[in-house]
Amino acid sequence: MNYHWNWKIFWDLTPEGSGTYLHTLLVGLMWTLATALAAWVIALALGAVIGVLRTAPRKWAERFCNGYVELFRNIPLLVQMFLWFFVLPELLPKHLGDAIKQMPPPWASYVPAVLCLGFFTSARVAEQVRAGIQALPRGQRMAGTALGLTLPQTYRYVILPMTFRIILPPLTSEFLNIIKNSSVALTIGVIELTAAARAMQEFSFQVFEAFTGATVLYILTNIVVIYGMRWVERRLAIPGFIGPAIRTGGH
Repeated sequence: MNYHWNWKIFWDLTPEGSGTYLHTLLVGLMWTLATALAAWVIALALGAVIGVLRTAPRKWAERFCNGYVELFRNIPLLVQMFLWFFVLPELLPKHLGDAIKQMPPPWASYVPAVLCLGFFTSARVAEQVRAGIQALPRGQRMAGTALGLTLPQTYRYVILPMTFRIILPPLTSEFLNIIKNSSVALTIGVIELTAAARAMQEFSFQVFEAFTGATVLYILTNIVVIYGMRWVERRLAIPGFIGPAIRTGGH
């Protein structure tokens, strides 16, 4: 059986007449970015807090945060997605659970997907933040104490600004991962880019064209993120402190 290639399929109208197949993929990309960006806000904020607490001189906080990281890091993302979508509404008080179940589409799937990706990635971000803080010389914290800063002030004004400069490359990788991991949201009904490609191939039977289009959009998106984060690294680099910063002109 010969496969009939048709690269013009992207400009054909979909059966429901909502637009072209290219428009379908672009709408899917929009939902991918909306899901990834919202989840990244949760992951970055929560991961920073958990990462800081893992290095704070409070044993109970360190133990709790270690357990948090191990919990979310060791359960497969797909399982967590199903837990957030199917199980969480049943565990909440009835009025909250019913409110979640009765949310209109696509929000009924979008909100659990964002929460799942955010909490899952926050455990990974927390590990990056912890490693970044511990990579700093001990003199950083001692200098803050010598200046009369409290521990929270030392973290805010001395430790964290340097830590986030160090961990920008791994944070970039985590952001790329959250964009790609958003494809798992199709399993609970979010019509993101991968789901849009599947819908395209089911309607048109042009499976290679559909997933080639999705692949190109993923690659272009990730290239934009990579070059954007490299620009951020150059702007925030402190010459002579972090290795790659030396290339920006510092000596």
